[in-house]
Amino acid sequence: MKALITGASSGIGKEIARYLASLNYDLIIVARNMEKLYELRDELNNVDVRVITLDLSREQDSLDLYEHLKDEKIDFLVNNAGFGAYGKFCDVPLEKEINLIHTNVVAVHVLTKMFLQDMIKRNSGYILNVGSAAGFLAGPTFSSYYASKNYVVRLTEAIHEELRRDKINVGVSALCPGPVQTNFNDVANVKFCIRGLTPEFVAKYAVDKTFKRKMIITPGVEMKVTKFLQHFASEKMLTRISYNVQMKKNGS
Repeated sequence: MKALITGASSGIGKEIARYLASLNYDLIIVARNMEKLYELRDELNNVDVRVITLDLSREQDSLDLYEHLKDEKIDFLVNNAGFGAYGKFCDVPLEKEINLIHTNVVAVHVLTKMFLQDMIKRNSGYILNVGSAAGFLAGPTFSSYYASKNYVVRLTEAIHEELRRDKINVGVSALCPGPVQTNFNDVANVKFCIRGLTPEFVAKYAVDKTFKRKMIITPGVEMKVTKFLQHFASEKMLTRISYNVQMKKNGS
């Protein structure tokens, strides 16, 4: 069995790699940070681990990654690479937003589509797209990130239903955690106002639920309750609440 994991150098991606290695998956780990990838490879010495260093904010890199691996049997794809950009929509540099869209949206779309087609031919495999609880809301002052995760969640839901209707034995899931204790907030320049889950817990929970073909995976009781309560508020109210939450992250 073989798994391909993007964004594997830290956080959830790194912990998913560790957990899948414990399940005897050989790994192909992908990220920009070569040093951290090789450190992870040296740690996971019970399985075969291959390192690929590339930048998924460049659109061509997603296509090149598939071309490089298309002749291999990927049993488990984890689309984890992603980042956020905090600030009002008109203030965030366009170049940063384009890089975000290529990483959070285009790479997920391309890799899901290409590897899913191969999995459908074999009638086996799993794809885990790492979304966010942000994928259920609009995010004033974090607009591009929230919009990108909405794309990931809705795309995954649609694919999941198509596969279910066609009775295809391929699992496609979206992981939608709330705050997780990773370096995400440092990159996005925000502070979470509630305590995050550990990436170890989130990774194991996500993989186990993917094996059970759960469509939307929401770890943690707090986020499950929050998602349930969203059904009782209007979109306008939810957007206003979201704005206030984002401002608290920035200490405002």
